[in-house]
Amino acid sequence: MKAKDIRDLGADEIRSRITELERERFNLRFRSATEPLSNPLRLRFIRRDIARLQTVLAQKATMTEAAR
Repeated sequence: MKAKDIRDLGADEIRSRITELERERFNLRFRSATEPLSNPLRLRFIRRDIARLQTVLAQKATMTEAAR
């Protein structure tokens, strides 16, 4: 997911997407302990997407506070 696409989302949508990705990351980490993953790089992509989402969410929060 690109930052441009994330900026178009609302704060609630970003939070829900973060929750979904964290759940998926947990499941993948749990599965990786018991069996080999078909796509181990997916963990890296998920981690980076979560970071991107959190960054944009923080930027939105800063922008709303600055607008007050």
